[in-house]
Amino acid sequence: MSKYQKQLHDIRKPLNTISMQAELIRMLSEKLASQGDDIERLDASALKIIASAKDCSQQLQDLFEEIEHDQSNQPD
Repeated sequence: MSKYQKQLHDIRKPLNTISMQAELIRMLSEKLASQGDDIERLDASALKIIASAKDCSQQLQDLFEEIEHDQSNQPD
């Protein structure tokens, strides 16, 4: 594993935790909503967390691919 791959992996780990926790918040909010509680703001916040974590993850993937491309085009 290259230095960059390890760094990307290390960055993705907390993003995955954030995303999973936001998914949990969303599931709990749906359960509360089914009981008649008004939790639209909680759900909206969870969706923003999920979207931001996914966006960060995609940017990291793009960076990884760019680094990989640059490294493959360097002469030996």
